[in-house]
Amino acid sequence: MRDVQQLLRPNIREMEPYTPILPFEVLSQRLGRPAAEIVKLDANENPYGPSPLVRQRLHTYPFYHIYPDPQQIRLRQALAEYTRLPETNILPGHGADELLDLITRLFVQPGDRIINCPPTFGMYRFDAGLAGGESLTVWRGDDFSLDVAGIEEVAISATPPKLLFLTSPNNPDGNLLAPQTLRRLLDLPLMVVLDEAYWEFSGVPSFAPWVLEHDNLIVLRTFSKWAGLAGLRLGYGIFPTWLMPHLWKFKQPYNINVAATVAGLAALEDVTYSQKCIAALCQERDRLYRELSHFTFLQPLPSRANFVLCRVTEGHSAAALHAHLAKHGILVRYFDKQGLRNAIRISAGKPEQTDVLLKALREIN
Repeated sequence: MRDVQQLLRPNIREMEPYTPILPFEVLSQRLGRPAAEIVKLDANENPYGPSPLVRQRLHTYPFYHIYPDPQQIRLRQALAEYTRLPETNILPGHGADELLDLITRLFVQPGDRIINCPPTFGMYRFDAGLAGGESLTVWRGDDFSLDVAGIEEVAISATPPKLLFLTSPNNPDGNLLAPQTLRRLLDLPLMVVLDEAYWEFSGVPSFAPWVLEHDNLIVLRTFSKWAGLAGLRLGYGIFPTWLMPHLWKFKQPYNINVAATVAGLAALEDVTYSQKCIAALCQERDRLYRELSHFTFLQPLPSRANFVLCRVTEGHSAAALHAHLAKHGILVRYFDKQGLRNAIRISAGKPEQTDVLLKALREIN
């Protein structure tokens, strides 16, 4: 009898899985604490949650038994108003993650290449692997700056890559992509995919309008961070005009569920609420950076996102620090991999959450 396991694609057998953040109920059980007592600062979520209007609209919406609009007409119209860009260049996705997957599979066949610039978001490499592609790594500097010359060298190699993935603000450090750097990289013979998941916290102009001027630029956004809709999975992309027909025929017809659509429309209708939350989180991010600087065993990095990355100084262990905070019901992200050793990333939370975190850190100090 044939070994059916051999039918599986070899690249899937060999690839490493992506490690997601665990949900509240699982964490509550593991830590032996009620969910309400957990200070969750590990996934860059918005602790204020969605607008009250979102909750109201979700509660009163009468047509959950009807299939969603496959073209997301109303949502795209609202996004066009929010971004001030043509709705014909906007495509919503089941989170920005779905759009990353669609883009990768649109361009990458087995054996094709992409450029990844770690430390950065892990899904770029993951999606390339799913498509059977190869990730060419151009490491960032110690200050997390891009190695532009290194990217250019790889881009014009004998087997040129098709996609370059960039993030601004970058995750996990929160630094920004300079306009002159993007302009230089757009001269390369490849598609540039710019992830602006944390743009609303950055305080700088978006690169989204550049899509209308550059056929090789895609900008992605999400509702997860600024609008507090991480659990409903809603994102969108701004794409060059030539690419839109291929996206429409390639995506799943009903990729955006009704609840996410209702929530997204309400969030865009009540942007004022989210702007207040964004301002509060930016204020808390800056406070977090200042306070963390006082601990001798931490080296926080300036950030323009809703989190602060800290290098843990020699003689102290980020793993031990992560475990100590977890015992107090405080969850942060721990890193110990190539390019990012002995570090933790702390999401901006509510002031009282920061207070609990600082109290636990002072016990170590």
